[in-house]
Amino acid sequence: MARTGPKKPGLRVLVWLGVLIAALTAVLAGGALAGQASWAPKLALDLEGGTQMILAPKVEGGSDINEEQLNQAVAIIRQRVDGSGVAEAEISTQSGRNVVVSLPGTPSSQTRDLIQASADMNFRPVLLNGAGAPVPEESRAPEDQLPKPTAEPANSSDINWITPEIYRQFETLDCDNPSQDEQERSDPAKPLVTCEPATDTTPAIKYILGPVEVKGSNIVTSSFQLQQGAQGAVTNDWAVNIQFDDEGTAKFKEVTERLNQFYVAAGGESGTDPKAQFAIVLDDQVISAPRSLAVITDGRPQITGGFTEQTAKALSDQLRFGALPISFEIQSEQQISATLGGEQLRMGLLAGLIGLLLVVVYSLFQYRALGFVTIASLVVAGVLTYLAIAILGWTENYRLSLAGVAGIIVAIGQTADSFIVYFERIRDELREGRGLVSAVENGWKRAKRTVLASKAVNLLAALVLYFVAVGNVRGFAFTLGLTAIADLIVVFMFTHPTLQLLARTRFFGEGHPLSGLDPKRLGAVPLYRGAGRLRTPEDKPSVVRAKNAGAAAEAERRMTIAERRLAEKQEQLAGSSKTAAKENK
Repeated sequence: MARTGPKKPGLRVLVWLGVLIAALTAVLAGGALAGQASWAPKLALDLEGGTQMILAPKVEGGSDINEEQLNQAVAIIRQRVDGSGVAEAEISTQSGRNVVVSLPGTPSSQTRDLIQASADMNFRPVLLNGAGAPVPEESRAPEDQLPKPTAEPANSSDINWITPEIYRQFETLDCDNPSQDEQERSDPAKPLVTCEPATDTTPAIKYILGPVEVKGSNIVTSSFQLQQGAQGAVTNDWAVNIQFDDEGTAKFKEVTERLNQFYVAAGGESGTDPKAQFAIVLDDQVISAPRSLAVITDGRPQITGGFTEQTAKALSDQLRFGALPISFEIQSEQQISATLGGEQLRMGLLAGLIGLLLVVVYSLFQYRALGFVTIASLVVAGVLTYLAIAILGWTENYRLSLAGVAGIIVAIGQTADSFIVYFERIRDELREGRGLVSAVENGWKRAKRTVLASKAVNLLAALVLYFVAVGNVRGFAFTLGLTAIADLIVVFMFTHPTLQLLARTRFFGEGHPLSGLDPKRLGAVPLYRGAGRLRTPEDKPSVVRAKNAGAAAEAERRMTIAERRLAEKQEQLAGSSKTAAKENK
């Protein structure tokens, strides 16, 4: 029967690894060409320097800020500017009054706005909406035609909230120039006239909103994702998900029951009744005003309609981090130099190079030519880690700190440890008398369980450290976990496939003394020769026996108790076979 297995085992896996590296390089190159990414990793505050802002708190009503409010503010600002914990921002208090925020590099205007935004988030029903520009004076409603309440409002969606004063304010409001229309903090029990600012794709809109019905503090969390269609298939439209607590769930159910009645009465999708909308308001400014298409009973509404990935993420962040108990203004801002500087980075990299050199020297001394597989594996692991760090710096604002560099240095030893485990398993198989091809496959079956267990422990430690720590320690844990994943990819997709190919070469397959896989130097167990005989040292010339005496002693020293007993039994069987042969003669 013709052989159906691959002629060169491992070659296909190496090709896929090359495709992975090429894909990561292409992604980074595309970001660099678009001016959004850089080939060099982003550096943290301790290595690059950045911007320091001192924030002064503004408390509603002018009351003093307490320690609990300040601590909560620090925690939420940290989430706002560094939600993933890897941007290496530093947030602390100053004199028990101000908050000091230090950010790497120069923060964008969006970051400044996010820091300053207060937590006055709430949900209000829409009573009326219109274009953002003010109504021309000649087109404004006469005094006798202004809407007048006919009764006390029955609920927050009742148009009796619209008084002549409210309607006139709505007509004169200019949402195209919001700086001219600064407002004081609104009363949550009264209607609000406000704007939804213009975006790149939508014009500004102004609203008359009813009193607050659901508070932002009732939001447990929010997220964004691609929307699912009616059949469960994922579409290309983005959606924002909200989850309320029990109190918010009950209130939101009541609101959507009422708003859905307006939606149905207006003709559903074809209707335009503004009272079917509810507005999400942050600092008295509308950030979104979706229509209620159904009654939400589980407290998990989904907002859809015209989102891009960026706008969906922005709204999700505003909802998730919109519970700041106080607002802030930037009191001062200044550029600061690196807290550690380039010298510490150079010393850290030097330490890493020394560690890498020691690993290389040990590998070549212990494994000879096989050590070059270790070196190549470390190079591949370094390339994958570098590309991942650079791409994460672009997409997730990951910043490499000196603690992160330390995590990479520690990973060098852990990565080399995986290769050593694998090589020693192969050597054990060779000592038992197997050929190199068989030794590679059997050694891999034994080694991969150990490697997986080791990396699982490393990943678990990195995850625990990441979630219980803050600041630079999270950066260390992040790089530790990232390099553990890179190590697994390299061992499975490079080291093992490479050895599968090398095992079929003459240099390694025939056990050249410089290959590091010479069965004679390893003291291989005598091989079965057939006809009830084993090839033993007595079958070889005395010169060869003398030459291999050191190797045999080395093999005996390396044997475990179980292996030594197995060797003794084999020697006894060999002696019994010879005795039986003599008696037969």
